[in-house]
Amino acid sequence: MASPKIPLIGLKADFFRHPLDLAATNALKQLPGMDVVIRSLLGSVAEDFFYFNNIASSVQVSDRQLPHLHDLLLDACKILDLDPPQLYLQQNPVPNAYTFAMRGKKPFMVLHTSLVEMLTPEEIQAVMAHELGHLKCEHGVYLTLANLIVLASSVLPIWGSLIAQSLQEQMLEWLRCAEFSCDRAALLATQNPRTVMSVLMKLAGGSPSLSPLLNLDAFIDQAKDYDEMSATDLGEMLKTTQNSQLTHPVPVLRAREIERWASSPSYQDLLSGGKLGYNGKTDEKSGKWRNW
Repeated sequence: MASPKIPLIGLKADFFRHPLDLAATNALKQLPGMDVVIRSLLGSVAEDFFYFNNIASSVQVSDRQLPHLHDLLLDACKILDLDPPQLYLQQNPVPNAYTFAMRGKKPFMVLHTSLVEMLTPEEIQAVMAHELGHLKCEHGVYLTLANLIVLASSVLPIWGSLIAQSLQEQMLEWLRCAEFSCDRAALLATQNPRTVMSVLMKLAGGSPSLSPLLNLDAFIDQAKDYDEMSATDLGEMLKTTQNSQLTHPVPVLRAREIERWASSPSYQDLLSGGKLGYNGKTDEKSGKWRNW
């Protein structure tokens, strides 16, 4: 029987944010006032647009509609100390999930049906928690800002195009770093690194019929082979070239990062409550979480 998961009361984004994401996000914060501008000018309009689109063409999950998915979301939100967003299920043959992470009136998450069909309930919750990581870390504000800067630069002459290309490369690198933080949110919610790594394996080469046949230990060994290849000069060059235009790090790299963080003092400290101010244990009589 699995041990009960520990709710991380008082969890802050910077408690689990990946160092690469922290550095990249801090660099973006040097643009004074822009996050306020994006929230004020685009936040409510974009949220209303997506809300209308979601209720028109997706199924909204609730305690009355697919309650098993609703319960998975509520459980992940409780652990990550986050208010639950709206959740929608959308018919789509491409396994994917996404969220609008502006943290305004109508934050939402969308899961594709093909993704749900391919994963176990625990793995579905890991995907939900990954998307909740975007909300917790407020990634959407800076991603929207980046898209606007690139769009504005693209209408300028040659110099503007060069600026846009440079900014796009910087923003893609930031987004890849941000994904590492969201994988950590998935681990904190599931509290099982194998669950998160299994999601990455299935996204890399799974399907509803093949997923039950995949071998996670073999995939983890594959990640170690990737590390060994990257240790060479040629491997490092190939890795840099391969990743430079991607929005997400390659799955084996993400799996390796999760495996490392799961055994780190930082992760263990969060689960034990050392950084959050409680000891990670319940009172035997009341069942409530004991605070120091």
